[in-house]
Amino acid sequence: MGLNMDEFHNSNTYNSLNALFTRKLKEDRKYSLDGQDFISPCDSLISECGILNYNYALQIKGMSYKGDELVGDFFSQEEKSIINNGTFINFYLSPKDYHRYHIPTNLSILKAVHIPGKFFPVNMPALKRKVNLFVENERVVLLCETQAKKRFYIVLVSALNVGVMQVSFEVKIKTNADALYSKLYSYDNLYLDKGDDFGCFEMGSTIVILAEKDFLDLNTKSGDNVKYGDTIAKIK
Repeated sequence: MGLNMDEFHNSNTYNSLNALFTRKLKEDRKYSLDGQDFISPCDSLISECGILNYNYALQIKGMSYKGDELVGDFFSQEEKSIINNGTFINFYLSPKDYHRYHIPTNLSILKAVHIPGKFFPVNMPALKRKVNLFVENERVVLLCETQAKKRFYIVLVSALNVGVMQVSFEVKIKTNADALYSKLYSYDNLYLDKGDDFGCFEMGSTIVILAEKDFLDLNTKSGDNVKYGDTIAKIK
């Protein structure tokens, strides 16, 4: 699959394909410690990014989804409204990518919601064919708040052969487990630092960030390949 193992242990040290796909870095990467620098949470292709116009974000050029439908029904209208005219970034992780995800800026987690769903593939051909692909797939939605009280969502989206999405701070979340109903987890004092590893996909998949208006000034674009730790936006 073309994995680059330069930052990892030799492939023959992993005793299963799952261990290989969920591998950790031998040493953490260097990234900006400047509080205004918002880093990529993962190694990925930026499939689309930009402004949420009237709550719509691009799944891929010519195909859109509604931000409030992506985050689901366990958030109040006020919580959903923060992303109106805000910023979105779609990160596509291919099977060859490093599959762990990290915190993009110092934050607290206010809520986590596990939303059962389908497992459509999320590669480029599928994004062009399937309407509301992100909205229909199983996902885990995190409502985050920075120290400056800016809010944004991190949405982990499942895919074909990627039923398991690990969330290290909430072991009760069990994806690909025949759950019938969405479940909400709320937190009062859950703080995570920029760069913290908070889980992984057991194969490639997609992460979506939906941020409130006047929070992020993007310095990346659709089609860019980014690495965890790259500065992809400035916090206004």
